[in-house]
Amino acid sequence: MGRKVSLYPDHQAGLWVVERPAERPLPIVFDCPHSGHDYPADFGSCQPLEALRPAEDALVESLVARAPDYGITVIRALFPRSYVDVNRAEDDLDPELIEGEWPAPLRPGPKSELGIGLIRRWVVPGVPIYDRKLEVAEVQARIEGYWRPYRARLRTLVDELVERHGRCVYLQWHSMKSVGNAATPDGPGARRPDVVLGDRRSTTARPRLTGRLRNLFGDQGFRVRVNVPYAGADLLRVIGDPAHHVDAVQIELNRALFIDEDSVVRNRRYDETKARIEGVIEALAARPLP
Repeated sequence: MGRKVSLYPDHQAGLWVVERPAERPLPIVFDCPHSGHDYPADFGSCQPLEALRPAEDALVESLVARAPDYGITVIRALFPRSYVDVNRAEDDLDPELIEGEWPAPLRPGPKSELGIGLIRRWVVPGVPIYDRKLEVAEVQARIEGYWRPYRARLRTLVDELVERHGRCVYLQWHSMKSVGNAATPDGPGARRPDVVLGDRRSTTARPRLTGRLRNLFGDQGFRVRVNVPYAGADLLRVIGDPAHHVDAVQIELNRALFIDEDSVVRNRRYDETKARIEGVIEALAARPLP
């Protein structure tokens, strides 16, 4: 299949790339919010770059890169989630990471308690990102310069498709470690299936859409689980609204399917997995709304 993406993708340097179909877009948005690896100069981490990379959902964006050829709009973050996480609420911030008093009420949740909130404490458990506290202005600049613009762009993409088609399917693509650890809901040593679909326990998508996605992945030979151990985080909560014609599902792919988890490079299964993912995408595009 020849490339059918727009000749002029929406590229905001350091923030995002949006690729749209050249022809009439389907009512589907793919989002890769954690695949970015453009590390800002003001990050100020105590770790070298290679030590930070395990926090990325590396290569996920490459697995879905052909989606615009099938009529699907794709947005992907360019900045790393370890800098600021667009999939966390603005107030899900650990005050112990901040030097000084935050000017608004904070509500650090379970993610912040694990050190993986809006601003991460850990790359992985035991590997700190900082050897210092962050200034209030430093964190505010990340929110205003990255978190807020990315969310606004994503919202616009979804709203445009709802206006055009009457509804939209929002699918958020991630990767998960093949085995759980101290910062994951399933705990250390828990082995994962190939794919976990999350719809915040049937609140952000109609069950028939989640069921159809489960079948599509199953048809490609993937072992699939729903909502365990990952049910979806803040972007699903904000975007997903089935009553108003937006279904939102998170897709977690087991890293063992495509990446060496230590070196963060493609493994021998990458090509096969990419072909199977493309099979899912092609089938979804053939009938986007269940």
